[in-house]
Amino acid sequence: MTASIARRLAVMFALASLGVFSLLGFSLQYVLHREFDRHQLSEVNTRLDYVGMMCTRNDSAEKWLGLRAKLDALTPLDGSALFWVIGPDPRFEYGDVPAELRERLRNRVDGTFVLELEGRSMLATARTFPPNGERPEVQIISAVDSTRFQDTLNAFAGALVVLGLAGVSAVALLGHRIAKVGLAPLSSLSQEAQSLSPRDLSQRLRLSPLPRELADLVSSFNGALDRVERAYAQLEGFNADVAHELRTPLGNLIGQTQVALAKERTAPELQEVLQSNLEELDRLREIVNDMLFLARADQGETALGRVDTSAAEEVSKTVEFLELFLEEAGVSVRVEGDARASFERSLFRRAASNLLVNAIEHSERGAEIVVAIAQRESQVHIAVTNVGAPIPEQHLERLFDRFYRVDGARRNSRNNHGLGLSIVKAVAKMHGGSVFAKSTNGCNTVGFTLSDVPAVMGGTGISADPA
Repeated sequence: MTASIARRLAVMFALASLGVFSLLGFSLQYVLHREFDRHQLSEVNTRLDYVGMMCTRNDSAEKWLGLRAKLDALTPLDGSALFWVIGPDPRFEYGDVPAELRERLRNRVDGTFVLELEGRSMLATARTFPPNGERPEVQIISAVDSTRFQDTLNAFAGALVVLGLAGVSAVALLGHRIAKVGLAPLSSLSQEAQSLSPRDLSQRLRLSPLPRELADLVSSFNGALDRVERAYAQLEGFNADVAHELRTPLGNLIGQTQVALAKERTAPELQEVLQSNLEELDRLREIVNDMLFLARADQGETALGRVDTSAAEEVSKTVEFLELFLEEAGVSVRVEGDARASFERSLFRRAASNLLVNAIEHSERGAEIVVAIAQRESQVHIAVTNVGAPIPEQHLERLFDRFYRVDGARRNSRNNHGLGLSIVKAVAKMHGGSVFAKSTNGCNTVGFTLSDVPAVMGGTGISADPA
């Protein structure tokens, strides 16, 4: 299981503080080391300058005896600071010069160097002084013990490590506590979200006591709940509509069959019953096929066999197919404009046919239906206009919903199961287009657009063939 956010933040705080403390520790160690080196060198040179000044003043063997006494006084008992004087005349030498030192200074080389003496590391400086009076040329060496400085550095490094680890631990603990306090609104929000019940889809998370970052998240989540609630409401309405549409033909089938079986029937009577049942079965098949078509369209399937063709030509063929229906309704169709685009012909004709049938059903005898076709940038617009009763604004946006009718009494439900305009919307979507509807000045216009560029929607293809 993934660690909690508070624990992860505490670990990140600890790692960040470890990096900062380490950088500060290394920096302090480096500065302290340089200061100790400078201090040692300053101490060595100061002692050497003082001894050199006394050496210059003591230019005889007699005076040199006094110099030796002063050098003995300047030498600490713990040997943390030492002096040596090397020269050709033993009378003007001082100290028990180690063989290593004498070998190093055989050629009278002046300078600063590190001398290992009896397990101790010492910083030494050698300087040659010219002859003066009875005293010949001598080389004076001043050395201080570096071990004490190194011990101090080691102690300081140990203290830094201990204090650094303690600081990291403290930051981790405080960071964990701070993170828990900071994430308290999130925990409260989680508990509130767990209290949401599927039985009450109107429940929403509260926004007021939350910080801005969580408020944005909760606002988006509440928006998602709004959409889910609307989807459930539409689904419930959709299920009721499906049940209603299927109940009518099924009830007719059952009733007619029961009546036919109630007594003996002649062959013509049975043939009439079977013919009526066949009509109801055809209606059921149309509903099922349309539902399957819309379901496949909702899954993102696209149109197959898109070809470049004339929209006006396809509309004219659709009008010819509906010629008998137009004659029975006593209406005519006029096609205006034209545009060429890439679309699937059978799908286009199905959408155009549904729009024309919808316009015919809502037109008076003698009316004229106008199909306007226009090219606008990369889209083809097909608008079907008929003279009819105005459609209220609140119904226009829902005309393309499944089983939706402006007439609450479900007028013409036997001839129209309320999926025609939904199929128009699905066809437009599969071609990268959209649908539109408006009602002005006694004219109702319903149409769709097709994109001249094939839409990439995922899934496989889909055909308009209802079978």
